[in-house]
Amino acid sequence: MSSPLLRCSLRQIVKQLLSASLLIFVCLFALPVYAARQADSLRIEIGQMLMIGFRGFSIAEAPEIAADITERQIGGVVLFDYDVPSRSASRNISSPEQLSRLTLELQKMSQIPLFIAIDQEGGKVSRLKPSRGFPSSVTAQHLGKIDHPDTTRAAATQTARTLKAMHIGMNLAPVADLDTNPDNPVIGKHGRSFSSDPEIVTRNIKLTLKAFHEEGIISTLKHFPGHGSSSTDTHHDFTDITESWSEKELEPYQTLVSSGYRDAIMTAHVFNAKLDPLHPATLSKATLDELLRRKLGFQGVIVSDDMQMKAITDHYGLETAILLAIEAGVDILLFGNNTSYDPAIASKATEIIHSLVERKIITEERIERSYRRIMELKSRYLPIPCAEPPALSLRGLKHQW
Repeated sequence: MSSPLLRCSLRQIVKQLLSASLLIFVCLFALPVYAARQADSLRIEIGQMLMIGFRGFSIAEAPEIAADITERQIGGVVLFDYDVPSRSASRNISSPEQLSRLTLELQKMSQIPLFIAIDQEGGKVSRLKPSRGFPSSVTAQHLGKIDHPDTTRAAATQTARTLKAMHIGMNLAPVADLDTNPDNPVIGKHGRSFSSDPEIVTRNIKLTLKAFHEEGIISTLKHFPGHGSSSTDTHHDFTDITESWSEKELEPYQTLVSSGYRDAIMTAHVFNAKLDPLHPATLSKATLDELLRRKLGFQGVIVSDDMQMKAITDHYGLETAILLAIEAGVDILLFGNNTSYDPAIASKATEIIHSLVERKIITEERIERSYRRIMELKSRYLPIPCAEPPALSLRGLKHQW
């Protein structure tokens, strides 16, 4: 028989051997698996921060966007009816039947429900046009001049139901800019603002949001902190609103956020030295993090305006622009691919963000904060794709306003 002392020593040896074996197992198997999972999680989180535009009427015509969805796990796509770089009306939308098929194809390819987004403001800024079989629409300016709840509600409901019928879940609208400069080449001249009066703007936006939300459409207020006073267009030029902008332009955002708005807000590429003496709003931490997040209290998703607009690309390299936008507080980087066209833009942006994290210039925690906001918004609106839903008719949607 062994002595108690020997039995104790044997138990200690066995424990030490088991501990050593466990450590070896962890080093050889568990840690690499954990690291792989961490890397995979980071890849997905980065992908969800990208919204990409593309060419093609079907997935078969758009292999690049198919790869972006399946391999890079991008969080969203944005649709256009006109291709600006090629000056062609051939882009993503030819008819209701074609568009419905395309959006279903896109959604079915994604493991995580996609933001399928579009600019359907009404009037001239409408990607779904009557010439292609969609209901006609009116401008925000038209609705603001009438300023009647029934008229605005009917117009917004028609828009929301049209988008829903096309399986488009996110509208990059309504415009919250004040019409303070009627000669503004990008806002005023196109009738995109409800009014120069913030109360009229806010009142009509509330009605629009209610109609959107009743139909399950995600809304996107734009363009923060206000684009209505500009005299140049950020698509083409550096746009300085330092002398023309006023704090009155924040009132619609302040009222709506205070009322509980938490869908999405799109940035403007405008430069305003009153808010940031160095960078335009999209790249400005003072404007997005300090003003929009902290002072106004917005907790929803911040979407950049198109990162390929010349107000950004003429003054910043791609890596610098992405870095500054993320540091400023942008959650979704939008590359519309419709100012210039780069089929590899999602791959380039993904690699840049990965590199910034690997070099510890951006933290994983910062990426995770955006991912959580994005997934919270998706969880409130977007169903998990399953069997193909029945076709929804556009009949009965015309001229409700």
